[in-house]
Amino acid sequence: MDVLGHFEKHVRERLSKELVLLGYEGDLIMERPDHEMADFALPCFQFAKQLRKAPQVIAKELCSELTPDELISKVWEDRGYLNFRVNETMLGMMVVRDALDRHEDFGRGDARQGRVLLEHTSVNPTGPIHVGRARNPLIGDTLARCLRMCGHDVSTEYYVNDVGKQVVLLTWALAHLKESDVPVADRQKDDHRLVGYYQVANRMMESTPEVAADIAHMTQRFEAGDPEVISQVRKTVDMMLEGIRQSLSDINVTLDRYTYESQYILDGSARKVVDDLKASSYAEVDDGGYFLNLEEFGVHGRDTRFFFTRKDGTTLYTTRDLAYHMDKFGRADQLINILGEDQKLGQKQLASALKILGKDEAPECVFYSFVSLPEGRMSTRKGVVVYLDDLLDEAIERAFAEVCTRRPDLDDEHKRQIAREIGVGAVRYNIIRVQAEKQLIFKWEEALNFEGNSAPFVQYAHARCCSILRKTADYNREADLSVLSDPYERKLIWILAQFPEVVRQAGDKRRINMLPTYGHELASALNQFYGTVPVLRSEHQDARLCLVEAVRWALRNTLMTMGIAAPEEM
Repeated sequence: MDVLGHFEKHVRERLSKELVLLGYEGDLIMERPDHEMADFALPCFQFAKQLRKAPQVIAKELCSELTPDELISKVWEDRGYLNFRVNETMLGMMVVRDALDRHEDFGRGDARQGRVLLEHTSVNPTGPIHVGRARNPLIGDTLARCLRMCGHDVSTEYYVNDVGKQVVLLTWALAHLKESDVPVADRQKDDHRLVGYYQVANRMMESTPEVAADIAHMTQRFEAGDPEVISQVRKTVDMMLEGIRQSLSDINVTLDRYTYESQYILDGSARKVVDDLKASSYAEVDDGGYFLNLEEFGVHGRDTRFFFTRKDGTTLYTTRDLAYHMDKFGRADQLINILGEDQKLGQKQLASALKILGKDEAPECVFYSFVSLPEGRMSTRKGVVVYLDDLLDEAIERAFAEVCTRRPDLDDEHKRQIAREIGVGAVRYNIIRVQAEKQLIFKWEEALNFEGNSAPFVQYAHARCCSILRKTADYNREADLSVLSDPYERKLIWILAQFPEVVRQAGDKRRINMLPTYGHELASALNQFYGTVPVLRSEHQDARLCLVEAVRWALRNTLMTMGIAAPEEM
């Protein structure tokens, strides 16, 4: 139940009745001003034209009719706005009780119709995931978790690029290079071990025409459907994917399905796309290669030409991507793609091609800016990277040092467990707290900051709740909650009540950065409450413990929706 939403619905219903009596027909827009000013506000400017009255007059007329009731404690007019204050006692009783009743489901919305297929990560299997690309799985996984909390049926998918020059190049390298030809890897994970082969082979391809020709011929055989080459490449890709999967697991990311690009060559669907596009009125040919002329779809300049075959007739990545999306539309009602900002043009071309194929729908895209280092962009080919695995190791080690300082009483295994939860949480939180389209320059000192707006700050607030509750496990959960009237209690309750709406807006607006912002706000309010209001051995101990437990569930669910562990002690 969205308790605050219940209050707003009540206000809307009363307003609607009064506006009808005034002669207004239509929707009304309400606002949520700063809590210090009012809880809800109705700007009456929106009614002035139809009612032929000044906003201030409309607000005064409404105010005279809308007397306080069980849910509304105060109504007042101010310069054309009608302001409302909710019954804070009733709000506290309802929201705390809701959290105590629902536990892990506190904040979860009602089930929504339709299936959502969210594609994320999909990095080329030619090396470990580096920090520059780590934003994709973290945005994708967090958004999937958030959409599930909103009530959506969500499945996640990784589109494996096992076709094309890069993976063929790596397969060639494994067949032609010896271990002594490549640098020794820092790790024995296959994604780290094999990246050296890729980098050496890439330099050879750029400097040796014979190698380049060999790889081009192998690529052509693959894309023509040669089962022997496809089998070789699939083995290479699966070795890489095993390492990538482990890295994703280490940051609490799991995917429901891995779909291989080569599938659309083998099953003939990519060829069907070619045939259907050739038959369209938009298809043209240049030197044997077919393309779509997309000028009519608002794509101009040199980007108007959208090639879907090479001059030798083989398909391109774009063709197979079209076949993949046609397949996805058959398996879901809504498609969401998490993509780097460099894919905007490609997605516009894709949507245009889908229309030509008879699909009025297009995937929704969430674009993100790449993570960079202070010294610039990262590149797998050039070997200038910070790998996600290295980042996590560093984060966990720093967290371990902090845990050792703060909790010398714990055994080493317990310290390591807490350090992993803190370190992984710090990395996830640091990356998702910045809005996706905004640039994020990765800095160690920010990612591993254990104070302020960070995962450890929110995790510690959750652990503090657990610690308080452990001391009095048998408290009365049916206590009278109307006694929660202290200003710090009221502030904490107000923020607690916003959780279901924050989840909904974060999911519906694709703004997952709202989650860490909310977590930090709730944790800060808890600390203020705990530092000012006595909880244990106080006159209202049981009611305050109910509030602490309710906040505990909100913090826990916020952290879990972000894919971050909620430790019970730190």
